[in-house]
Amino acid sequence: MKILLFDIENSPIVTWTWGIHSDPMHSTKFVKQDWYVMCWAAKWLGDSEVMTGALPDHKYNHKRPNDKKTLEGLWKLLDEADVVIAHNGYAFDRRKANARFLIHGMKPPSPYKMIDTLKVARSTFMFTSNKLGDLGEYLKCGAKMDTGGFDLWIDCMDGKRSAWRKMVKYCKQDVVLLEKVYLTLRPYIRNHPNQNVYNGTVKCCPKCGSANIIKRGSYMTMTGEKDRFSCNDCGGWCNEGRVVKNG
Repeated sequence: MKILLFDIENSPIVTWTWGIHSDPMHSTKFVKQDWYVMCWAAKWLGDSEVMTGALPDHKYNHKRPNDKKTLEGLWKLLDEADVVIAHNGYAFDRRKANARFLIHGMKPPSPYKMIDTLKVARSTFMFTSNKLGDLGEYLKCGAKMDTGGFDLWIDCMDGKRSAWRKMVKYCKQDVVLLEKVYLTLRPYIRNHPNQNVYNGTVKCCPKCGSANIIKRGSYMTMTGEKDRFSCNDCGGWCNEGRVVKNG
């Protein structure tokens, strides 16, 4: 199973306004410059390399940015993935990426399953905050990098190379933190994509893919008693049907 973790950073929308206390923008006529993907970072689960793409990787005009070439690298990775992990991926990263793919006339990447660590945190736990950085601290996985605030985004939009280097570093660190948070949450994830489907005849933990599983009791269904298993590596639980290939 090819599992990809990714994160994107996008620009704000630049708009015309009559004043800081004016009514919120209610028409695209007020848009001076629409948002675009500034950079992305991604890594395959378990690999050390963090791949990135950013506007300065290609020749670009910071006053008229075009993110198509930047997005082509991300599209190829998503096209290879069986499972994609992102924090707030359903509501933000995937939809933002798809919007830009479509605007640039790019076809959809091949279908993949999605794990959204924000949805997992909200549905299974009750943390004080479900932000990635806060989860990292609660779970002792690490913290997000301090960007210095919105000025970093402004400096990137103004074409400052030092700001771009910092932005890419920030995005990469988010993906590394995301992987640690995902691995910590994984034993609790219900309906996790089943690793057994991809592992041939090897019976393994459907969550982490380890063959180090043991039978621990049973459970009752409408048709009778079924075996229950626990993973000695990730700590996750599964039932007989999930351990059998294509079960």
